[in-house]
Amino acid sequence: MPSIDPRSLVSSFSRALTSFQSSPDAFRILCTLPHTSNVPAPRRPVRPVRDLVILDSSFNPPTLAHASMARSALGNQQEQKRLMLLLSVNNADKAPKPASFPIRLCMMEAMGRELLEEGLEIDVAVTTMPFFHDKAKAVIESGFYASEDGQQPTQTFLAGFDTIVRIFNPKYYSEGIQSALGPFFKGAKVRVTTRPDETWGGVEEQRGWLTAERVRDVGGDETWVERVEMVQGREGDEDVSSSRVREIVKSGEGSLDGLVGEEVKGWVEREALYRDVKDSSL
Repeated sequence: MPSIDPRSLVSSFSRALTSFQSSPDAFRILCTLPHTSNVPAPRRPVRPVRDLVILDSSFNPPTLAHASMARSALGNQQEQKRLMLLLSVNNADKAPKPASFPIRLCMMEAMGRELLEEGLEIDVAVTTMPFFHDKAKAVIESGFYASEDGQQPTQTFLAGFDTIVRIFNPKYYSEGIQSALGPFFKGAKVRVTTRPDETWGGVEEQRGWLTAERVRDVGGDETWVERVEMVQGREGDEDVSSSRVREIVKSGEGSLDGLVGEEVKGWVEREALYRDVKDSSL
């Protein structure tokens, strides 16, 4: 796979992002891995994609926990799967801190290269849509993954437990939860990685949270529960987070080993990210 100079990569993503922001598009793939030239570019699937695995995050920065979620979801059946690393840039005009969107895209590309295995293709993409159901619709409407007969792959969104709690909160759906999530769950699934914390309790408590009764109570369809898979995170990942990376860098105490991959670590150090700035998850 061709190697791309870091400065060239930043410039390329900056131009691509500017083009996207000035367009009416809600979703765009900026590049596909592995690269086939020294200019990052998207590449449509040459064979049907059965399952599109979507890791949607702020990637500020991408961590080994992100990578672990992706590897676990891809499993051993990678021939008909494709991975998308998706960054929401709906706040692009607010100059997000502490890592700019082009730099985050570079770190996503770096993590993607570390995830590559024989036969796997990975897309680095952006969207202006804030919610999963809107993102899923935008991906379908792009037509990028449609087969010759118009079939779309099943979308599998990877999420943490706090995200699934928000998904089933009706306050986020002005059009009504049925109108929003009904079409979503017809073509998409959510794979939730449990992670013990003070707010939501241990793994078993989190596994037991989503019930048919709870979904009915918020006005949803109880069959949606079958479209949500709960899996336990890799041992040790409960201590890995983007916020912890930012805290360690800002304090100057501790190591990033075991938190981010070597390529991402290189970006954090080279760009002097997360030093002397207020914490931000944007």
